[in-house]
Amino acid sequence: MPTITSPQTPSDSEELKPNTKYAQTNLQLFNQLRSEGYSSTELSCIFSAYELAASLFTGSFRPSGKTFLAHLVGTASILVSLKVSGKIVAAGLLHAAYDRGGFGTSGKKKITPAKRQKLISAVGSEVEEYIARYTALKWKKENIPVIHQQLESMELIAREVLLIRLANELEENLDLGILYCGHLRQKEYANHDSHLIVEMAEKLGFPSLAAELATVQQEIASVAIPKELCRPEDRSFPFFIPPRRKKSLLGRLKNALRRLRF
Repeated sequence: MPTITSPQTPSDSEELKPNTKYAQTNLQLFNQLRSEGYSSTELSCIFSAYELAASLFTGSFRPSGKTFLAHLVGTASILVSLKVSGKIVAAGLLHAAYDRGGFGTSGKKKITPAKRQKLISAVGSEVEEYIARYTALKWKKENIPVIHQQLESMELIAREVLLIRLANELEENLDLGILYCGHLRQKEYANHDSHLIVEMAEKLGFPSLAAELATVQQEIASVAIPKELCRPEDRSFPFFIPPRRKKSLLGRLKNALRRLRF
């Protein structure tokens, strides 16, 4: 059975621990990467991934109202805590690029040759393949038991993509985030087979991730959030404030003359 490799051989003390605080900003993530000893090549790839994510998700928010970029950084931070390779961390930063990224193009196709080339140019073909496979992974209630059943026979890259998905799952639930979403979004997550998700983390070789997934699931089941604090939207949404444009010198002169006439 293939195993997910990391840049270092992790000990029990290096694995993800319950209640660990994860990065939510680029600087927190960069400091975490430095402390974990990632190579200069890995740092360069992850930095490029963040720069692209910042471009694709400017003004984009999760259904809870949390900025999408903070969610992406948090997902990458969880992966860093698991000591996985820099390419997997970079993919974690861009895992939603094809689903939710703002490429500035029309059309409903999630993946196009132009989009793929943009990602490949930024982070390389290996990282792009993780993201494409993540986009193709069907994470629905009816599919989760199938994924769980097939996990043992999955090839390595499929297991690594699944790990990114589990890191996303944990980040989505940290700070009770899913409870601040619209009702349909909460119901969607409540209907997931939570115990199977925990077991997947165990089977991938990350028992501490499994423990933290179980912990946040228990917390969510025992807390009620006032409806006044919950957003009605059930999906991610954009919120753009158009920048104020500076008037040209000619425009300012025309306005001055107009005021003098009156």
